[in-house]
Amino acid sequence: MNAAFLVRLFIIMHDCGHGSFFRSRRLCNWTGRCLGVLALTPYDVWRRTHAIHHSSTGNLDRRGTGDLPTLTVDEYLNRKWVGRALYRLVRHPVFMFGVVPIFAFFVQNRLPVGLMYAGWRYWLSAMATNAAIASVLGVIYWVGGADVLLFVFLPTMIVAASIGVWLFNIQHQFEHTTWEHEAHWKLQHAAFYGSSHYALSAPLRWITANVGVHHVHHVASRIPFYRLEEVLRDHAELADCQRITLYESLHCARLHLWDESRQRLSTFSEALSNAKHA
Repeated sequence: MNAAFLVRLFIIMHDCGHGSFFRSRRLCNWTGRCLGVLALTPYDVWRRTHAIHHSSTGNLDRRGTGDLPTLTVDEYLNRKWVGRALYRLVRHPVFMFGVVPIFAFFVQNRLPVGLMYAGWRYWLSAMATNAAIASVLGVIYWVGGADVLLFVFLPTMIVAASIGVWLFNIQHQFEHTTWEHEAHWKLQHAAFYGSSHYALSAPLRWITANVGVHHVHHVASRIPFYRLEEVLRDHAELADCQRITLYESLHCARLHLWDESRQRLSTFSEALSNAKHA
């Protein structure tokens, strides 16, 4: 339950980053910074990289910031065996949802990765968040000792981080998502068709703060999460767009390569088989 609650807090921070949780941008930002400490995430750094994600989602020529590593079939085939092996390792579900979350939240977030030369603001965000986290950990240790840190705090953070990476994966890494090169890429098309509707049960929708209604969110990010269900209710046709159930989402963990010829995300075996017979 601790991890589930932390996931919800992260998504509240996410809405603060879009300026949608409160009417006041200043209140959103300071709430986001406080929640970022609990989520081990420097808010101002995350807000900027997340904005880049929104402005480049589904663009094959602007990958690399705020997204998951994704290669096309041709890019994969043109790599040497070491490059292929490394990509397979990174995309393996155990690594993706076990190692990547730990690295991202415990290591990568300690520096303004992606914005290292973008100015002092992002360094201040990262370092101030680190100092605040150290203070919180110190209080936890002083009150509860090492056992609380090792057997409560650490597992909670790891589980919450893994859930977060899983959600982000399902939101954009599904079979009939969309990827285009810059010349043919259109923001609104990519925002809507490159984002899924992760149809979850009511308890899971509460835990994840409706982040599964991601196709609507990417088209209109200023809609707060607590209004997204109203959008689906008032525009019922949206409920079936890019709809993925919890059971169907398990298949998404096996999709790793963008097949440009078939315009779909494929498994390694499917993609390589199609390439061989092309």
